[in-house]
Amino acid sequence: MKTLEVVVLTNDVPEKILRRGQVGTVVENLAPGVVEVEFSDLDGNTYAMCAISESNLLVLVSHTRGDCWIGRSYILLAA
Repeated sequence: MKTLEVVVLTNDVPEKILRRGQVGTVVENLAPGVVEVEFSDLDGNTYAMCAISESNLLVLVSHTRGDCWIGRSYILLAA
């Protein structure tokens, strides 16, 4: 995954009180398959930052026709 990509959790992260479906931003590649993700509120205040396996994330990409979002799984690309 690339730095600054917008991602969504596919699984809960209970130790950080994060739930599946929450959206964050990749801020750093830590190791192969592991990225640091920042989660922030609508005002831009960070409420969580943690290392997450890419297998627990989907990248969100903007659709070219409007404001909807489409998920793309890196797991499928790596298989």
